[in-house]
Amino acid sequence: MSDQSTHFGFKTVPLEEKQGRVNEVFHSVAGRYDLMNDLMSAGLHRLWKNTLVNMLRPPKDRPFRHLDVAGGTGDVAFRILEAGGPQTKVTVLDINGDMLEVGRERAGHRYGERIDFVEANAESLPLEDKSFDAYTIAFGIRNVPRIDLALKEAYRVLKPGGRFLCLEFSKVDVPGLDAIYEAYSFNVIPKLGKMVTGDSESYQYLVESIRRFPAPAAFARMIEEAGFKRVSHRALTAGVVAIHSGWKI
Repeated sequence: MSDQSTHFGFKTVPLEEKQGRVNEVFHSVAGRYDLMNDLMSAGLHRLWKNTLVNMLRPPKDRPFRHLDVAGGTGDVAFRILEAGGPQTKVTVLDINGDMLEVGRERAGHRYGERIDFVEANAESLPLEDKSFDAYTIAFGIRNVPRIDLALKEAYRVLKPGGRFLCLEFSKVDVPGLDAIYEAYSFNVIPKLGKMVTGDSESYQYLVESIRRFPAPAAFARMIEEAGFKRVSHRALTAGVVAIHSGWKI
């Protein structure tokens, strides 16, 4: 057993236990995950994901192979397929089979062979080197036990010239609003989770995990350490979320 530890929300747990605990969270909430996203963000998560895809700009006129990690329900993948041309193909990868099953059901036969679903770990992708044009991860990187390994894997599977984009919760940067957001997060979201999914503890963890995630500048340094260049971040909605960008050059 490893003597390394990490955080699970505000708790300290053995490193090897975190993934199993995260899996239980998403097993519990998979069926109503997207509904809860709508309720928690008042629908803003849709605008944030649209902004992510607008930054990606999948081409209309040439082959484009995309990897969406921790995207089990397909919310980002479907947007990319709609924005791209007929030669755009998306692999949705998630460690949680329950989330992937929701995505498969939502996709149905709409996209045919343009989409596939893979159950795997972001820290060890079962994918070839230099095989994707772009990589996205939305609201998933903070749940990865070893973020540095996931970033290195993202770099490995991207082609030269490929782009990494990460949409993640961030730090509210408007005085006064930060206190309101804090109160809402800890007092409302877990209760909302209990009402909608029957599970308050999972949403308590999700709120705590947001607070433990590195500040934008610190996360940017991690992206650079993985090998990416031209690293930047863009705050949205007063810093509630940020989109982090890097290029494999």
